[in-house]
Amino acid sequence: MEKQAEKIDAPTGPKPRLRHRGADKYPLILNTARRLVAASGFREVQMSAIADAAGIAIGTLYRYFPAKTDLMVEVVGLVAQREVDVVAAIAGADATLHATAAERLGAAAWTFASRALRGRRMAHALVAEPVEPEVEAARLVYHRALARVFHAIIVQGIASGEFPPQDADASADCIVGCLFEGLVRPLSSDTGEEDSAPALTRHGIAIISFCLRGVAGRVIDFQPAPAHA
Repeated sequence: MEKQAEKIDAPTGPKPRLRHRGADKYPLILNTARRLVAASGFREVQMSAIADAAGIAIGTLYRYFPAKTDLMVEVVGLVAQREVDVVAAIAGADATLHATAAERLGAAAWTFASRALRGRRMAHALVAEPVEPEVEAARLVYHRALARVFHAIIVQGIASGEFPPQDADASADCIVGCLFEGLVRPLSSDTGEEDSAPALTRHGIAIISFCLRGVAGRVIDFQPAPAHA
């Protein structure tokens, strides 16, 4: 069975000092910030808006998170861990069904791409939005954690003879890079989701087909299985 992805380690550096007074507001603040980022992106979300949406005083918010950057780093960690866990679960589930390495790699990559295309604003924030260095460092941790999921599948494909010998670390990094860079344009688009859904699906499939051909060394025209569509 596919080994689960390692937990994302938080970036090194100073942590916000949390002062709990009464009921712990940390989960409320974090989930409120996540919802606002999913609607507007990192840069548009203001601390005053987070406090208002959470129904707390702005001073209470700053007692938990002394700066907006501290809170945005935590949002990246929360959302990124969830996405990595979902992709790793798909890879592991397909392993129990004796899928080929190419099928598992395609399913894992498609899980990431399809979820990104359904939640374009949050995905764009995690992939391409200009952010402060501290937030960018948290996003790079996300990149590495996602690459580890792909790396494990590639290593097993090489061992079984399905994939040719290659640097699995480099190949996994390239897949993450292709997914992130390849999705920037559609994630940045303001076109209506309903009208653009077929085109977005074709675009995601093309990216994954490209990645699979690079890893497998042969033509693979990826099509998502019904459970992953």
